[in-house]
Amino acid sequence: MALYIYNTLSRSKEEFVPLVPGKVKMYVCGPTVYGYIHIGNARPVIVFDIVRSYLEQLGNEVDYVVNFTDVDDKLIRKAEEMGTTVPEVAELFIDAFLKDNEGLGVRPATRNPRVTRSMDLIIEFIKELVDKGYAYESGGDVFYRTAKFESYGKLSRQNLEELQFGIRVEVDSRKEHPEDFVLWKAAKPGEIFWHSPWGDGRPGWHIECSAMAREFLGDTIDIHGGGQDLTFPHHECECAQSEALTGKPLANYWMHNGFLNIGDEKMSKSLGNGLLVKDFLGRYKAGAIRYFMLSTHYRNPLNFSEEALQSAEKSVERIAGAAGNVKHRISLAGDGNPDEASAELKARLDAIVQQYHEKMQDDFNTPDAITAVFDWVSAANVALSDNALAVADLAALLQTFEELNTVLRLVPETEEEDADDEVERLIEERAEARKAKNWSRADEIRDILNDMGIVLEDTPQGMRWKRK
Repeated sequence: MALYIYNTLSRSKEEFVPLVPGKVKMYVCGPTVYGYIHIGNARPVIVFDIVRSYLEQLGNEVDYVVNFTDVDDKLIRKAEEMGTTVPEVAELFIDAFLKDNEGLGVRPATRNPRVTRSMDLIIEFIKELVDKGYAYESGGDVFYRTAKFESYGKLSRQNLEELQFGIRVEVDSRKEHPEDFVLWKAAKPGEIFWHSPWGDGRPGWHIECSAMAREFLGDTIDIHGGGQDLTFPHHECECAQSEALTGKPLANYWMHNGFLNIGDEKMSKSLGNGLLVKDFLGRYKAGAIRYFMLSTHYRNPLNFSEEALQSAEKSVERIAGAAGNVKHRISLAGDGNPDEASAELKARLDAIVQQYHEKMQDDFNTPDAITAVFDWVSAANVALSDNALAVADLAALLQTFEELNTVLRLVPETEEEDADDEVERLIEERAEARKAKNWSRADEIRDILNDMGIVLEDTPQGMRWKRK
């Protein structure tokens, strides 16, 4: 099977062929660290974690770079509000971002370059663009000449005439053309700054990623990713800057995830409708949040609701229950050789694994990959109904689950350690529901426990439970 990726540049699915066989260079635009990330920000974090992990599952070595924008207007304003410095604001929210990533089951990037630690290479990049005639200084700022780059607009499918027609703000008289964008911004009094050939200032947003991607991954990378909202102007401007300088494609494959919406609006900090990840991690397990994100294809819009998260939590409980039952039976029976499993079970498990890979290799179709996981749950529950199930069959079930779960990570590797606590929590919740005469929730929890392989028993000492 071959992996196909939808390339925003070509608007089509293309077979993925890395520049160097077995090695993938991947750059994803990271956060501007002036606040805690919201659940909408978590979507690209999880999506591209899945892409990176599946590429590795296929045997590739992935150099995965996610940058931090640790200086810009938003950080300057935040520092003023907090009565502190821009570097202190950045450190606070970088630490928070990494903590949220860990809570979401997201693995650390290979590298997290920062703008403030890349200033020399950013300034050098701008100097080269000026020397080649693609940029010019005006009033202490440096602007990019979009008209000089003939293919400007190729990624977002816009042209300069349309862009000029769409400009509604007052035109900056320092620009040669209204659509020219800033590479270097002159510092205002009291602002953080760096020395440059054009005076004290700081870089514009777009130039940062071009410079860091080139520094850490080279002139051309395999995959460049980010949210749909970055296609224009951010990624379009990156293309123009990098390709004008090197004469080579910045990236061979451009990937963009769809928006996460709340009501009829995109979730965003600027709209003030962002629901913070750190708050959700106190109420839902990482697997439930990942399930919610992955149950819709990454390129499609995703509608947020508490009901959807609660449904995801119940689905993950069923998956975790089946996996926990298999591990529990193995703990009683001992290790076995999955190669010696029964032919019938092996055939069913092989078909499930094949289905999983077929869907993942079709542009990372995680909703259908999750369907394969539930096929495994069904197979596991049927097999576990046999109290004399061979240890080799148990081993084959576990091996298959681990192959499916290693990328999706709906159930953490330590889930079996938490399984008993989760059962006790559900039983206590069921008791409270019965006490409140909430019979529908009590029945729902009973069904969840049943799917987890848990049998409830009334005893003189109260409710007890055991595994089937």
